[in-house]
Amino acid sequence: MTRGVRVEMRFSLALPREALSIPVIRRVVGDALRGLGVTEDCVDDVLVATSEACTNVVQHVRASGEYQVTGHVDEGVCVLKVMDRGGGPRPAPEDRGVLGESGRGIRIMRALVDDLAIDSSPDRGTVVSLRKRLSWRDEALVRRLDHNLVHNAG
Repeated sequence: MTRGVRVEMRFSLALPREALSIPVIRRVVGDALRGLGVTEDCVDDVLVATSEACTNVVQHVRASGEYQVTGHVDEGVCVLKVMDRGGGPRPAPEDRGVLGESGRGIRIMRALVDDLAIDSSPDRGTVVSLRKRLSWRDEALVRRLDHNLVHNAG
């Protein structure tokens, strides 16, 4: 029995809490995932979810300074964390209704990733963790390495 090839990627960015940082995050994450051979649909899901998390920081965090985005791809799973030093999400008014905008980003993120966790406290800030199992293009680096390993072992 052959063991699959492990491809791992990590990155960490600290960016100013402003709207112009979001395209930078999208570019870094998108290029990294495409470079590994992740399918475009999967890349799009990750990018939209990440953009939503970053947009929440830019629009709603009252603390000044920067925020961080870390990414980790290992064993076919992408984990992204968006961290800020704000006081956490503010409670939404109850009368917004189903079509209200408050919380819409969280619903979008939940729909696009396999796991969404939000850890928030007034003294530490908020960490939004997005976890997505990746799907690979046929010509992906991971598939080519795995194929070569099986071919050479056989």
